[in-house]
Amino acid sequence: MPHDRVTLVTLSPASEGLALYIHWPFCVSKCPYCDFNSHVRAQIDQNEWRAALLADLAHEARLLPGRRLTSIFFGGGTPSLMEPATVAALIEAASAHWSVSDDMEITLEANPNSVEAARFANLAAAGVNRVSLGLQSLDDEALHFLGRAHSVDEGLAALETAQRHFGRVSFDLIYALPKDDEARWSAMLRRALSFGTTHLSLYQLTIEPGTRFAALHAAGKLQPLGSDEAAGLFEITQQLTDAAGLPAYEISNHAAPGAESRHNLTYWRYGDYAGVGPGAHGRRSGVRTVRHRKPENFLSGLSRNGYGIVEEEPLTAREAADEALVMGLRLREGIDIAALESRFGVPLLDPAKAAALIRSGHLSDRSGKLALTSEGRLVLDHILGELAA
Repeated sequence: MPHDRVTLVTLSPASEGLALYIHWPFCVSKCPYCDFNSHVRAQIDQNEWRAALLADLAHEARLLPGRRLTSIFFGGGTPSLMEPATVAALIEAASAHWSVSDDMEITLEANPNSVEAARFANLAAAGVNRVSLGLQSLDDEALHFLGRAHSVDEGLAALETAQRHFGRVSFDLIYALPKDDEARWSAMLRRALSFGTTHLSLYQLTIEPGTRFAALHAAGKLQPLGSDEAAGLFEITQQLTDAAGLPAYEISNHAAPGAESRHNLTYWRYGDYAGVGPGAHGRRSGVRTVRHRKPENFLSGLSRNGYGIVEEEPLTAREAADEALVMGLRLREGIDIAALESRFGVPLLDPAKAAALIRSGHLSDRSGKLALTSEGRLVLDHILGELAA
């Protein structure tokens, strides 16, 4: 089998699932920790952007005929700033381009200020059945530090509204802030677990290049929480969520059984996904796609070519295998080494190093599936470096 190209598992096109990611790049303001592709604009022409996203979507559909759509994810930016009519038009178009699963998951990320929360009823009517709410903290001082535009009370009111309108609700929290300690985070997480959602995304604060926090850190004006303290908070997070029946199915994502994000599982299990909109990434049939990041450049590219792609590159078998390893080990379920090596035709990892990590208690081998242990999840980056074949 040649090693310079990807050989995917053979499935009939109609049975091979496909996820769709749609990126809305606009925000009211830029958060100081955020390195996502988000832009602040004084005015947004909703009609122009609806037409642009529909055209970009149609291009992907032409290249992926006969597929079965399993999920749609509206990410950003702040997708809850989209007109519900735009959301409805994109869902309708995607459902016309492809066959759809009976239980298709349609997620939209939302910010919890009152203006956007008022849109929830219309977004649900448009077809959205799952919302991911960016609460980020249950402490007003922390929200101010994170540059968020809402208060705790506004966030909780939005959560209550979301739970009335959507069958599935998740929300995000950011922890390991400079002032966090075990007592402070434990109290906040216990409160978060009392709200009754079946999914939580719990992220440690990281200083990302190009953000305002990175500039403050470089100037000595922001000191992140120490690694030992952050590790302690991570362990508390696992204990409390396990006890509440929302164990981590991925490093930072916790869910009741059956409530996992099906869309994100497609990423981590290395399935195909189409990416539409400014800055969106995709992976279809062994080809990596990247859209123009800047909204104006995206529109210009779309006008010239009929799509917003700036980069389109076939993955080598080695690249795909490395990506599958990195993504799959994030999951509690782990990875099937034999299946992935058969799929890509290259070794996935160094067996001797894997055996050493099993002996050290950082990896487990359960019926041919390699997975991180609780100790391994604390040092994921180190383990990935050790395992590279």
